[in-house]
Amino acid sequence: MMIVMRETATDKEVEAVVRKIEGAGARAHSSRGARVTVIGAIGDVEQDVSLESLGLEGLPGVDRVVPILKPYKLASVQITHGERTVLDIEGRKVGGESFALIAGPCTVESRDLTLQTARVVRDAGATLFRGGAYKPRTSPYAFQGLGAEGLRLLSEARAETGMPIVTELMDIRDLDAVLEVADVIQIGARNMQNYPLLAEIGRCGRPALLKRGLSAPLDELLMAAEYILKEGNPNVMLCERGIRTFETDHRRVTLDLMAVPILKELSHLPVIVDPSHAAGRRALVLPLSLAAAAAGADGIIVETHPHPEEAVCDGPQALHADGFADYVSSVEQVAAIAGKALSPA
Repeated sequence: MMIVMRETATDKEVEAVVRKIEGAGARAHSSRGARVTVIGAIGDVEQDVSLESLGLEGLPGVDRVVPILKPYKLASVQITHGERTVLDIEGRKVGGESFALIAGPCTVESRDLTLQTARVVRDAGATLFRGGAYKPRTSPYAFQGLGAEGLRLLSEARAETGMPIVTELMDIRDLDAVLEVADVIQIGARNMQNYPLLAEIGRCGRPALLKRGLSAPLDELLMAAEYILKEGNPNVMLCERGIRTFETDHRRVTLDLMAVPILKELSHLPVIVDPSHAAGRRALVLPLSLAAAAAGADGIIVETHPHPEEAVCDGPQALHADGFADYVSSVEQVAAIAGKALSPA
């Protein structure tokens, strides 16, 4: 349930409500908005029943008690009383009126390529630098990433360019190594329902970019986010990257742009769109990016490469680095129409 405090509620009155909730064995999640404080009381079914008998609506400072009907309590827009979550990643904003552009190669291949691409995307105005040190591949014989060496190269790129790093975590055993480098941990589509991994990322507190599974409905994506939020990590971004449908012509998967406004209706979390993995073809990336920005996305994660034809991974969908600045300019214009400005470096 959600307890909405009065505008005049004091810190002591808020703390009294929190103590009452925790005394019933539930978890209290406080969200302070511009005008009011909202407290989420999160528990299992039995705890929810006991919370109803606490008489919270009669406590000093409480305005009203509202049940949260969705199974994803902390991801629900109700828990923040309509306020949008804005992430601050090393001074870069994601969400609200800020539009984040996350760019870089699909995978870290070499030192020269990584540093060259990082300079290009920084100079073009990108918000964050992406690159995979560990790569989940359908074929066990395909390139799986450079691992620890890839993380070292990403660290070097951050030191030189000042750009925060987004990289994927596939295995809990690699968490400490990834935490040394990653400013944002990416959870790939195949790991969206790897619940032990999600819980561990929740406990570590590092911002997370959670990609939608290939066949996952939106409520399952939000429940996956709930695993991270429940462990005390509020810094979660949802990512639409395409789903499998009956359409296979000229595309890898189908980019569900309707998911953007629906997720923003259901949840307070920022929504990022990945046009590269959905399209699988370079020619489709720009129009899909423009459509995502127009639909109200809070950002885009896109692949770019100095020489896509030589890329070890996903070259056909990577944008040419020498045309990346023009791409950014086009996306920025559409984002502005939707009321968002590119988050400054």
